Amino acid sequence: MCPQPPGKPYIHYMEGDFVAFTVAESAADFNHVIANYPRPVNLLHPFVPQLPSEHVTEDGSRVLPILAFQVTVFPNFGICIGSTYCHAVGDGKSFMHLMRSWTSVYRSGGDLTCLENSLPFIKKDIIKDPGGIELVLLKDYWDWISTSGENSASTQDLAADKVRATFVLSRAHAEKLKHLVTAQCRSSVDTEQYHISTFVVTCAYIWVCLIKSKESVANSLSHDNGDDELYYFLCPYDCRNRLEFWVPTTYLGNCLKPCAIEIKKREVLGESGIILAAKAIGKGIKEMERSDKRIETMTRSFTAVAGSPKLQVYETNFGWGRPCKVELTHIDYDGAISLADCRDGESAVEVGVALNKNEMDEFLTNFEQTLKLL
Repeated sequence: MCPQPPGKPYIHYMEGDFVAFTVAESAADFNHVIANYPRPVNLLHPFVPQLPSEHVTEDGSRVLPILAFQVTVFPNFGICIGSTYCHAVGDGKSFMHLMRSWTSVYRSGGDLTCLENSLPFIKKDIIKDPGGIELVLLKDYWDWISTSGENSASTQDLAADKVRATFVLSRAHAEKLKHLVTAQCRSSVDTEQYHISTFVVTCAYIWVCLIKSKESVANSLSHDNGDDELYYFLCPYDCRNRLEFWVPTTYLGNCLKPCAIEIKKREVLGESGIILAAKAIGKGIKEMERSDKRIETMTRSFTAVAGSPKLQVYETNFGWGRPCKVELTHIDYDGAISLADCRDGESAVEVGVALNKNEMDEFLTNFEQTLKLL
């Protein structure tokens, strides 16, 4: 429920409310759908459910449906379980808790007692706000609720002419990247200021490949050098177990802080681009542990991360084994990259990217050529 100012958004449930659940059938090539190579982004869109239409109450409050599921059957091949949910209700960890609860109940034959030790924790007052962040965010919300619906672009227009592909970074390559970056950090004056992990080096690697790909395509159309132009990277920082107060891992809601990193164009395009990007991301994450820095402004040149290998999406098991493929389709519209664990359990990270075709061709080249240098 989204009331007009000065009201706060809240979750409302009445007896009889339900989650939209659709069953469909598809004649598409299942193996093509789950492939890693580039395919048009609209290939997956028919398998993603639409949330029921929102409406406005008499007092002006907007009512936004929270969740919808669609199961699409590929006869004699498999099924696709598609979902759409309102991120304001919960973050990725909350949603995966829901999915694991669903699979646990299914595997137990409908016995709800299997959830007794992992019920969602829904008490919002557990989150303390000594810095007054809520009021700042509420002002943003009130601006949004007052102007919502104005000048909104079609999501289909935003995804037009894009293709998406999945890239897998092996554990061996991830370890080489970590070793390379760690060796450079050891030569720094303060080695404790960097957090270097598989997540950090993967993000740095993909970020640099993305920037080089977009710059290569852009330079064929423009001669603007702009070496001091800033590029931004935005990743979610999970605050569970990282705050001064206790937040259980089963907390239902958003418990994230945005971690923003910036780097100059000339740095990221240089020979040490990946190392400098990894150090910047690692330093940014380290700083998140001791600050509540708010993001004021970012230019259009930013890359965001959706998902995380720690969510373990490939552990979602209804009793039929691991999923063949997990995709986050909202990256088709918002320009983010998606990160996940890998189905084979052996590789380090699975990365989803959606770009226009020229940029994807450049990205493929940059990704493969850089791997050969490791």
